Amino acid sequence: MKRVRQDKKRDWIFWAPRILSIIFILFIALFSLDVFGNGYGFWGTLLAFLMHNIPVFILIIVLCISWKYEIVGGIAFILAGLAYIILNIITISMDGFQWYYLSWIIQISGIAFVIGILFLINWKRKKRKEVKNGR
Repeated sequence: MKRVRQDKKRDWIFWAPRILSIIFILFIALFSLDVFGNGYGFWGTLLAFLMHNIPVFILIIVLCISWKYEIVGGIAFILAGLAYIILNIITISMDGFQWYYLSWIIQISGIAFVIGILFLINWKRKKRKEVKNGR
């Protein structure tokens, strides 16, 4: 009975990065909705919508792979957070610093870092379990 409770407590570490990834991907996808109503025409709007969703498609692929191989999710989400920081630094160097850049960096890359760390914790836990079981 105690073993079952302990496993249920640890199940959150399996599901947390996956659920957070889905929510994060949906959040990122919301930003692509700004292309509608800009007068691009049908094909222009469709192209702009698809281009805005390239990061979303990449993150969906990463999530699908990470569902089984947590190390991929850990590394990929941390790298995505770093890439976002670098892109914002480039934007800041060209346009000048605005206070809202900092809030964007904290929100988007921070969430990506948390998801990546949770995937890495899950991967490490799985490795320990395999070593303990003698595999």
